[in-house]
Order: sequence, then structure tokens, then C-alpha cells
Amino acid sequence: MNASWFDTFFFGYYPYVALTVFLLGSLLRFDRDQYSWKSDSSQLLRSGSLRWGSNLFHLGILFLFAGHTVGMLTPHALYESFISAGNKQLMAMVSGGLFGLFGFAGITILLHRRLTDPRIRINSKTSDIVLLMLLWLQFALGLGTIPLSGQHLDGGVMMRLAEWAQRVITLRAGGVELIADVSWVFKAHMILGMSIFLVFPFTRLVHVWSGFATIGYALRPYQLVRSRRLNLPAGHLASRRTLPPAGPARPAPAATPAARPPVVGHTAVRGAK
Repeated sequence: MNASWFDTFFFGYYPYVALTVFLLGSLLRFDRDQYSWKSDSSQLLRSGSLRWGSNLFHLGILFLFAGHTVGMLTPHALYESFISAGNKQLMAMVSGGLFGLFGFAGITILLHRRLTDPRIRINSKTSDIVLLMLLWLQFALGLGTIPLSGQHLDGGVMMRLAEWAQRVITLRAGGVELIADVSWVFKAHMILGMSIFLVFPFTRLVHVWSGFATIGYALRPYQLVRSRRLNLPAGHLASRRTLPPAGPARPAPAATPAARPPVVGHTAVRGAK
């Protein structure tokens, strides 16, 4: 099927624009503006529903990110011997739907908290609110693709979407024509996903890179700890060895009570008169 200009731009050129800005933008921000490389958590302002929203959101998005990466970029020849395309699609629908609901519930809580709490709203950046709205819409579109996938359980559309992603990564042509006739819900979900990568370097999402850096922390070499005594000059250590041992400490003398002034009685005063 011939692709339109819309499909040619958003599925032929736009992926490379988004990936270029994603990689170079993240590198430039780390190099020039490291003090802004943080998650900007609002937990100190008010925790409240943050725990539920954050945990559900991260649980959903981390699973979906890993699932999309493995499912879309793994060639079919590597798994066709033990799972068919239809079964793979069914597994993706069930697991993606479950964790998609987790993520959607979490992002809804976070967005509601960000918009309705005056203290958090006044301390929020415009990019924070826009990012939450984009993620909320992305989860909604992802859940909207599940009923459409249920209409063709043979895995044909999923295979075409995966082939498009693999052709983009491997710089091969012909990927646009593969998905020219898929539903607009799939296309909107893909375009919005690429747009999130596009705005990634300009938002708090850059802290995701630091999460991947924990792998390097876990594999770091052993830390060498040296005794402080080994760094002291040799003469200082020798002088400390020749000092006589200190004797037992003498107890401090007990404080004597102050002498009271003489009290003149009433009788003595009358006799003096």
C-alpha cells in the first residue's frame, strides 16, 4: 500500500528526529546543566497520595518499557520455534493490559495531585504538568489498542509493527508501507511515544539515565580502605611509641561547702541596745 505524506513524515523521518534529539539533548544537558539533572520530587511539599501514585506508575511504565523494547525489537525468527505470533500477541495483551492499568491509575493519581493541590501546583513547572498529561494520554491510547488487537488474534498487525521498529533501528527502508493501513489508534500511540522521547531531555525524565547507571554501581570494583595510621609520618609514630604510659587519673578534690555568714540572733541585738 502506498504511504501518504503523513505516514512518510511521522514513520519515516520523525523517528530519527526524535532519537537524535533524545540522545544529543541528554548528552548536552548532562554536560552543561548537571544541577537540573534530578527528579524534582514534590514529596517534601506533601506526601499524601504520592506513594500510591508513584509506585503504581513506576511499576506499570517500567514493565511496559521493557516489554515494548523486547517485543518490538526481537526478530520473529528467535522465538517462533517455541511461541507463535498469535500467542505472543495474546500474552502481550494480557500482561500489557494489566500493567497498563497499574500505570494509568498511578499517572491519574499523580496528575490529580499536581493539579488540585495548591501548594504543589504553585511549585510545579509547566513542563511537569505537560509531561504528566502526555504520559496520561499515552497510557490511555495504549489501553485503547487492546480491543483492536482482540479483533485480529493471529498476530499479523503486531508483526508488522515490530518489523517497522526493527527497520527503523537497522536503517532499512520499506517500514512505512508496512503500517500505512493500521488503525489510527496504533499510529497515535506510536507518534506520542516518539514525541515523549523528543521532549525527554528537556524534562525531569532525564533522571531515568541515572537509574540505568545503578548497574555500573553494582558492578563497581572493590573500594580500598587504608588505615589512617599508615598515612602518618614515621617520626610521629616513633615518638608516640617512646612516650611513657599515662598513670591512673587522680580523682578531683571534693568541693568544700562555703562558710555561712554569722547569723545575729534577736536576743543578741536587744542586749547590745
